[in-house]
Amino acid sequence: MRIVQNISAALAAYGLIQRGGLVFGDGDVAPDGPAGRPARSVLLVGQAGAAPWPHFQRWREAQPASPDNPLDSWSREVIGAVALVFGARAVSPSDKPYLPFQQWAMRAEGLRPSPLGILMHPEYGLWHAYRGALLFEVELQFGEVRKQSHLCDLCVGKPCLKSCPVSAYSETGFAYEQCLGHVRGPSGGACRTQGCRDRNACPYGTAYRYPDDVQAFHMKSYAGL
Repeated sequence: MRIVQNISAALAAYGLIQRGGLVFGDGDVAPDGPAGRPARSVLLVGQAGAAPWPHFQRWREAQPASPDNPLDSWSREVIGAVALVFGARAVSPSDKPYLPFQQWAMRAEGLRPSPLGILMHPEYGLWHAYRGALLFEVELQFGEVRKQSHLCDLCVGKPCLKSCPVSAYSETGFAYEQCLGHVRGPSGGACRTQGCRDRNACPYGTAYRYPDDVQAFHMKSYAGL
């Protein structure tokens, strides 16, 4: 448990937090750890709210040229630096072949998906993210995963399915092309500058809601603008 606490302190320097972890079982296909052997443990790294944003912005301003995916690049750099200190292998949600980050997260934190696909957190609502993970070839000790109330089950009105101007999200799935066309089009200005209306309509975790400039950054990246 001590190493997990030390990692948490190292991540805090970047506005990041550790998001729980798990020990791989016999039925898991574990990715390689730092020395090329199958990992025994994974510790997830992420954020709550927009805490990493000032750290990311300072890093971005110091770059001689902006990379194609600056937030991914920053995340890889800072989580990789922490991995070196603690003898881990850093991996990213955008690595290919893709690793099962969402399944790891559900096991590590006891979360379930919202109707938007984002995992619903009992404190952060939809305003959180996973930026990477640390793989270890030893078994780390994690606290017991507490059973969490799934807030979506308690939400009667489901405003997250009623606020999009083109009804991109529904109980049958996500109309990706419809959403993308709207965000890129002349009537999508509010979505581009203030974020997804369905996500913003969720009544939970509002204290962690990303500021408009952060949401605009993510929407621009999503729309390829």
